Amino acid sequence: MVTLNCDMGESYGNWRFGDDAGIMPHIDCANVACGFHASDPWTMLKTVRLAKSHGKAVGAHPGLPDREGFGRREMRLQPEELTAAFLYQIGALCGILGAEGVALSHVKPHGIIYGMAARDMDTARAIAAAVKPFGVPVFGLAGTCHETAASELGVPFLGEFFPDLTYAPDGSLIIPRQQSAIDLDAIEQRMTRALTEGELVATDGSVRKVEFQTVCIHSDPPNARDVAERVRRVIDTAPGAGTARP
Repeated sequence: MVTLNCDMGESYGNWRFGDDAGIMPHIDCANVACGFHASDPWTMLKTVRLAKSHGKAVGAHPGLPDREGFGRREMRLQPEELTAAFLYQIGALCGILGAEGVALSHVKPHGIIYGMAARDMDTARAIAAAVKPFGVPVFGLAGTCHETAASELGVPFLGEFFPDLTYAPDGSLIIPRQQSAIDLDAIEQRMTRALTEGELVATDGSVRKVEFQTVCIHSDPPNARDVAERVRRVIDTAPGAGTARP
């Protein structure tokens, strides 16, 4: 069964970010920011409690130490430094999860480091090395260094599809620095095609195969709640949606 996940808990202090309360009922898994690119201890605790109240799985969403750039600016960390940074963030969330009686479900890298790990084996291995001690899957792009590194290190892997982002001709994600409202009809068509045909259309019009077990949406577009509702409906009703991407 294909699941729906969302990057959440990305507020910080007095700054509110994302419609977590509106999105949470529609998803299966919450990827909770761990304090480097966004979030803080109180936000993490509130997000975990919100997910728990809705019976949702909770995963860690670690990123680069770049709050000002929201983790979407490239930084070069040494592999062991990156592993340590991810261990630190996942461990922080695990402390909160333990206090709330919730198990860690998965790890989903955030922002630019996600794209870097898709194309660079040293980066992907550093992330997989941080995930391995926790015994949970890592989310990533199938057929990239994400999957190869996870396989090498014996880390369970789940491929992702992003209906609210566009794909470059080489299959890489195009991540906007600022979000605008998502075209709901376009996202429905994109999601339906991916579920039923296993295909996506890149920005140059080329068609690529896509394999995935989980679908990711983001909490920061202005109409994120509407996106969550629409994608949830497509996943639940598209012909063969439960088995198309086993």
